[in-house]
Amino acid sequence: MNTGGVGARFAFAINPAYCMNLSARTSVSGVVKVHAGSKADSACRATAHGQKPTQMTRNVFITGGTGYLGRHLIPPLLNRGHYVRALVRPGSERKISADCRVALGDALKQESFAHQIKPADAFVQLVGVPHPSPAKAKLFREIDLVSVRASVAAAVDAGIQHFIYVSVAQPAPMMKTYQAVRAEGEALIRGSGLNTTILRPWYVLGPGHRWPYAFIPFYWLCERLPATRVTAKRLGLITLAQMTGALVTAVENPAQGVRIVEVPEIRAAAWN
Repeated sequence: MNTGGVGARFAFAINPAYCMNLSARTSVSGVVKVHAGSKADSACRATAHGQKPTQMTRNVFITGGTGYLGRHLIPPLLNRGHYVRALVRPGSERKISADCRVALGDALKQESFAHQIKPADAFVQLVGVPHPSPAKAKLFREIDLVSVRASVAAAVDAGIQHFIYVSVAQPAPMMKTYQAVRAEGEALIRGSGLNTTILRPWYVLGPGHRWPYAFIPFYWLCERLPATRVTAKRLGLITLAQMTGALVTAVENPAQGVRIVEVPEIRAAAWN
């Protein structure tokens, strides 16, 4: 795995159609090889034939479990046999799935939840200001940045084997403060020495997050023009199902070093 600035990307997928094309992939600039007959190839072939891939049960600690991504991530993790504990504020316990363990605490205060992380081997950091906009720049530093600092420190102390962080696609022509805060979060994680998967979506379409649908024809055009293709793909729209699938994939396939997952890889990791 490449642990430098680029990092290794997903070399696996749960989408059956995508899996069928993986066996011929080669390693270029840190992309992991998936050879025919390898474990990754076998898992993809099993999925393509309607079988559940063989996987190790993970013990997952999640911050932001009651948020937009968290409440859609926890049920599939539980359904796939993983143990999940979600950090929630006192009084918000009922917002979490019944089968999910609850850790009461404040995501901005390491001392309130650090002792509740073990025996987790994976840590999913989902805390963030809802519906980000330029008007919320101050909150990005007061909530997003403070929470990732607390989470990284707590994860290191707890001996977490794999840290999963939802960052943002970058560079981009807008939301500069948001990008800067998420980049600081990435730098903190890299500096910690944790094995990590960093996902970089731009906008996740779903309930209450539908207004960018009007831009889909524009994206379609830009992805086909040579001058705008790279930027359009990096800042592409993804669905909530695709994002959830990519997070499940990350949990079930821990990184060694630093793995960066951009929009095209998030789309490819969607599952049914």
